[in-house]
Amino acid sequence: MEGHKDNVTVSDASQVKIDVQPEPLEPNVDIHAPGTSGGATGVIWQWKKKDVLMRGSLGLRGIALFLSLISLMLMASNKHGDWKEFDKYQEYRYLLAVAILSSLYSGVQVFRQVHELSTGKNMIQPTTAGLIDFVGDQVVAYLLLSSTSSAIPITDRMRETSDSIFTDSSAAAIAFSFFAFWCLALSAVISGYKLSTRTYT
Repeated sequence: MEGHKDNVTVSDASQVKIDVQPEPLEPNVDIHAPGTSGGATGVIWQWKKKDVLMRGSLGLRGIALFLSLISLMLMASNKHGDWKEFDKYQEYRYLLAVAILSSLYSGVQVFRQVHELSTGKNMIQPTTAGLIDFVGDQVVAYLLLSSTSSAIPITDRMRETSDSIFTDSSAAAIAFSFFAFWCLALSAVISGYKLSTRTYT
């Protein structure tokens, strides 16, 4: 009987060994998610995210360039004789100057980003480019907001007494500058995110 019991024990032990299974992965863990051991998948995901951010920034700056150019042309051509001359008002001269600056800045940035996307080569070192993007977007966006804020009150006063093509053109130029501000403000958010997540070696 004792020998029989020993055989049963050995049999049970072997059965335990056979039934042992590796513990399953936790149900909420995605091995392909960034930060896990997804390997090449994680790297590809990072590349895709970087590409989306770059294209988003390029699109916003392209729109800002278009809007700034329209604002520039509207204000520069807003000369209708007598008091209906934009250059007689410092607020409108300021708006025009900022529109020119915004057009130049956005144009240079769009050219740089298109060149980098098409050739795969950086015109400026990535660290320097990140700082220029972040600071440049914020400064130009602030100037656009400042110029529109200064031009709105004088335009409102003029429209109370005389609503004409001069005031309509001024209001349109202000509106386009304001929309350009929003584009560069959103671009500044993207630039700040890219700068904060950049890995320095």
